[in-house]
Amino acid sequence: MNYPELLPHLSSCKSPHQMFGAILKTYYAKKEGIDPKKIYVVSVMPCIAKKFERSRPEMKEEELFDVDNVITTRELSRMIKQANIEFDKLEDSKFDDPMREATGAAAIFGVSGGVMEAALRTAQDTLTGKNLEKINFEQVRGGEGIKRATVNIAGKDIKVVAASGLANAKKILEEIKSGKSDYQFVEIMACPGGCIMGGGQPIKSSKIRSEVDVRKLRADCLYSIDEKSTIRKSHENPFLKQVYAEYLEKPGSHLAHELLHTHYQKRNKYNLKF
Repeated sequence: MNYPELLPHLSSCKSPHQMFGAILKTYYAKKEGIDPKKIYVVSVMPCIAKKFERSRPEMKEEELFDVDNVITTRELSRMIKQANIEFDKLEDSKFDDPMREATGAAAIFGVSGGVMEAALRTAQDTLTGKNLEKINFEQVRGGEGIKRATVNIAGKDIKVVAASGLANAKKILEEIKSGKSDYQFVEIMACPGGCIMGGGQPIKSSKIRSEVDVRKLRADCLYSIDEKSTIRKSHENPFLKQVYAEYLEKPGSHLAHELLHTHYQKRNKYNLKF
């Protein structure tokens, strides 16, 4: 709506939960012998905007939406309390982990700079042809609203910037629009600090926020999950490899593009039409 001239630079990848829904209703449904029409996908998200995203017409495959409903983490926590659910007494279900174990790279998607760091881990292995052990990109971590860095991969300097918060996003977009930047990789998150501070997250009182840095605690938690993960690179996830081998063929294939990618177009900010 605000920078339609920059649309060609946008990644065409759907957001993770939309990809998840698309794979559940195709690959997983076929493998388990389930009619996709009988699968109802609910995403639990830190982001209120996902409620709108899931209803976009571009998020449909053969008349079925990738995701059928979205609730926030705050809404789920209220439901759990209202229903008096005790998790330690719940029985395991075969549907508990349809996509099996996630990687550490997936965990840090929720913090500003995390999507970029996950992608850089894969980029450096791909460009060097090696399984590199140094995978922490400290340059794009931290609470700053704008993080600029130059990362050297396979002898090439790659200029990157990670911005969080719409005011900072505007600064970077204006910079790009004016031709004053030469970034090869840009990450933008709408919420300050990233998804960890999304509009659907639990709300902390001003007293708590004056005593502790909620944003840092949440970010540290995700980085801790990453550090403790057995697999920390997206492209090394064995289940992901299996999905491509058995169904999607290869990254960028026609089917992969059909299920995992989307497109954008200029919108009228005063009269939205879809």
